Amino acid sequence: MISLLGMRDSPVDAIEDYCTWVSRALERQGQPMQILHVPWVERGWFSALAWLWREASNWRGRWVILHYTALMWSRRGFPVGALAVFWVLRLRGARRAVVFHDAMPYPGTRLVDRMRRICQVGVMRAIFRGADRVITTIAPVCLSWIPGRSEKAICVPVGGNLPQESLPVDSNCNRHDKKTVAIFSVTGAPQLEPESAEIAHVVARAAKQLPSIRLMVFGRNSEEAGEPLRRSLNGTGVELSVLGMLAPEEIIRAFATADVFLFVRGPISSRRGSASAAIICGLPVVAYTGLETAPPVTEAGVMLAPEGDRDALADALARVLADDALRAELRSRSLAARDKYFSWDRIAQGYMQVLNRG
Repeated sequence: MISLLGMRDSPVDAIEDYCTWVSRALERQGQPMQILHVPWVERGWFSALAWLWREASNWRGRWVILHYTALMWSRRGFPVGALAVFWVLRLRGARRAVVFHDAMPYPGTRLVDRMRRICQVGVMRAIFRGADRVITTIAPVCLSWIPGRSEKAICVPVGGNLPQESLPVDSNCNRHDKKTVAIFSVTGAPQLEPESAEIAHVVARAAKQLPSIRLMVFGRNSEEAGEPLRRSLNGTGVELSVLGMLAPEEIIRAFATADVFLFVRGPISSRRGSASAAIICGLPVVAYTGLETAPPVTEAGVMLAPEGDRDALADALARVLADDALRAELRSRSLAARDKYFSWDRIAQGYMQVLNRG
């Protein structure tokens, strides 16, 4: 089995990390998986496709899993390169599967946005039709471009890119006097400032209902978000702790000191790696609901507010922080969802069930 990826992300490539964890879980089940990157960024598309043609000479009859996000196969979100890769696999006789990590076409009202959206939907539909197996990281019913009666796509949620053996068994260990709200990863520019302001608004409003709140921010772009968060939280009484980038084991320890995970980066769904990380660490989650919000993430310990309603999100956060029994119930649901859906062994089993379907 081969997982095929495109351009690497930086400073952390979440999808490559995801594939590494899935590979380890598959190996435990007796199914090795090799991870390869198509080097179109380094070599250009013509040379990269020639490389792929040579590499795939002995792939006939083997499962090759193409991992898709628009920006993995194009710098500007026009992912026609993914389609070219897919056709090389077909010509070489590989058994073709695809994982749609980012299956929502990009928003926007400009002409270039509309053109990008048309391109993305066209590429995804073409790959969907040509694939032997299709995995989505959110429920297929949430994706309008998939034919309504098609049963070809199966949802396998993303994991949290954390070591399964280090995950907590039950309770948290917050030793701070203040209730702790965790934020794991912040969107970069140009969304960093407005997202930081939204986080501050939600936590500050919750602090008016429940004094003594600590906000702990770590992961991607957390250090950059530190200063705008400090400005926005000045005078609110909220204690701010910015931890920066952390190793996986340190992320688990940070989550263990939190009481709740706050997610403001759009509607929560089972494709959101940061939310999955909080769930597998057993945290209650307070988040927005939207078009992508569906099982299995809704079976975890989530408290939801309508998308964009910051005050409702703040009220939900205050309620979870104030109610110990509710928080314990949500934590129990998150741990149960981890064991049923979000652990690496469960995800690997999902892969095998999809690939072995008759």
